[in-house]
Amino acid sequence: MERPAVPFPPSPWRLTGDMIVSLWRVPPGDLPSWPLPPGARPWIVRRRATLLTFWVDYRPGGVLAYREFLVALAVRHGHAPAATAVAAWVDSEQSRAGGRALWGIPKEPGTFTLHADSRSARAELTAAGTPPVRLSYREVLRLPFRVPARGRLVQRLSDGTVCRVPMRIGGRPGLGRGRVTAEAHGPLPFLTRHRPLLTVSLRDFRGTVGS
Repeated sequence: MERPAVPFPPSPWRLTGDMIVSLWRVPPGDLPSWPLPPGARPWIVRRRATLLTFWVDYRPGGVLAYREFLVALAVRHGHAPAATAVAAWVDSEQSRAGGRALWGIPKEPGTFTLHADSRSARAELTAAGTPPVRLSYREVLRLPFRVPARGRLVQRLSDGTVCRVPMRIGGRPGLGRGRVTAEAHGPLPFLTRHRPLLTVSLRDFRGTVGS
């Protein structure tokens, strides 16, 4: 018998919480062969691909409350820069089902442990078939104002069509030292072979995904 569909909020999703974002510059040969949407190609500069990893604690006050670890690859789609979410894990079945159905984000179920205070955080993701992924972060500088940002994801839906996902966010940024590690034999080996170029936090953010 087919499982009933899991209900999830319609687009757009308005979300709030805290996140830690790391910027990576990695040789393309060190990355998995992720499938990309039609027309998208990795953005390669000086023989390096650009990636972002997001550890997010979405809290009550938005349409859903859950935790997420997401990897996004910077791409060019047509003549415009964008990003494609190439891997993601969440601890909410609603988020998993909605992310896949609405926007083609390849979310998988995972379990998170998180220990955080106002200046530091430690997190761990465990998931079936994936060795643990761990984050350690310590903030060294916090800016005393909120910063807005915009971006877009380009994703491939299950029927093969391309989905463009606008994103808007604003929060209190901080600069810190971060490290993300994973086992070399897992699906994200570059996390162990390389260190992030930059890691920032975004506290008390409010954002919108979709339109």
